[in-house]
Amino acid sequence: MAAQGPLAKDGMQATRDTIEAGERRFSRFQQESELSQLNLSAGQWFNSSQEMMDVLQKVRKFFDVTGGLFDPSVLPDLIRVGYDRSIDEIRAMDGVVASAASARPPRADFREMELDFNFSRVRLPKNMLLDFGGIAKGWIVDQAVTLLSHYADACAVNAGGDMRFIGHSPIGLGWPVELEDPRNPSQSIARLTVNRGAVATSSVAKRTWTQGEAIRHHLIDPRTGEPAQSDWLCATVIADDTVTAEVFAKALLIGGPAEAEKLTAHNNIVYLVVDREGNLQGSPNSQEYVNAHEFTRP
Repeated sequence: MAAQGPLAKDGMQATRDTIEAGERRFSRFQQESELSQLNLSAGQWFNSSQEMMDVLQKVRKFFDVTGGLFDPSVLPDLIRVGYDRSIDEIRAMDGVVASAASARPPRADFREMELDFNFSRVRLPKNMLLDFGGIAKGWIVDQAVTLLSHYADACAVNAGGDMRFIGHSPIGLGWPVELEDPRNPSQSIARLTVNRGAVATSSVAKRTWTQGEAIRHHLIDPRTGEPAQSDWLCATVIADDTVTAEVFAKALLIGGPAEAEKLTAHNNIVYLVVDREGNLQGSPNSQEYVNAHEFTRP
């Protein structure tokens, strides 16, 4: 994160506290988190915090906007294919999970989730489990940068590649963003210049493990319940806010070229993707943001 001004130190500490509180609230790997307690309550009404209701409302909106390509109820599928603990724990086992994938069990449709805004409560259908993953991270970044902007006219928050910018960059040329080459993470494939808004990237090349004889990754295609078979290795989206950027990066990567036009037609986003040959491609409006050695349109 970055900030300027005499209150920057206080603002950065308050921002760190906000990020840590959000992580504790929305982690599926912490049994005491609100998300874990919500999942345990499936089939019954659950009294929700305002923060949780805000995320759930956005989740339901983006499920509809993406035609179900963004679906947080794929957690049973994530667990089935081996993502049943944090990625750090999986890596500690040399990236190998012991169990082979079982048959996909039937699960409730995400649209059956009920939200009661009058009493701030939610009811998940029985056997539904939610994983907020990227959208929670995006929401936390948006909350954090808004808080930080109270202390500085120009500020940025970067949480594991999810970035949000407010105000003019201190160097005066826009906020620089390096795009990592998914085939060689030590190298950049392009440099963006972003004046405002948010940037988020989703990749099928980073969170991977071996299950039986199959290489798995964390991006589940809700239509199949399996790790997405994407034509692209990663997708980066520039949008007004980090939640939107996160959701569409994931939806574009799952949907691929066949869904790209439909996803982006009315949603005011910019996207860049890297295909399996390492070619950088993007939406027509992306060229104003990027300098790259090789750039094509999908």
